[in-house]
Amino acid sequence: QVQLAESGGGLVQAGYSLRLSCAASGRTLQNYAMGWFRQAPGKERESVAAISWDGGSTYYADSVKGRFFISRDNAKITVYLQMNSLKPEDTAVYYCAARVLGSAEPAETAYTYWGQGTQVTVSS
Repeated sequence: QVQLAESGGGLVQAGYSLRLSCAASGRTLQNYAMGWFRQAPGKERESVAAISWDGGSTYYADSVKGRFFISRDNAKITVYLQMNSLKPEDTAVYYCAARVLGSAEPAETAYTYWGQGTQVTVSS
């Protein structure tokens, strides 16, 4: 069982940045492909970014390309989502998810483990 915990959410003004982190309790994420998803009020959960288990490939939703960047640290303990030039429409609960090995997959059905989410609110 992999337990994921997101952190780094908060309230920011439009144009500012936030960095979200996702860590697994008691283990590394070395052999896991990771994804970031978000769900805004009244909307379905959507894929934001993903990274392959080896960090060799990434995926970004069109809405965040050039503004958001997914990465994992050298020890593959934590996965990050750097969010720049935030917009009010980025307001959502952000979730990280993990799947064993695999590519940078945007489909949420591909992921086995999920965190509880962290709220990101962007004011105009």
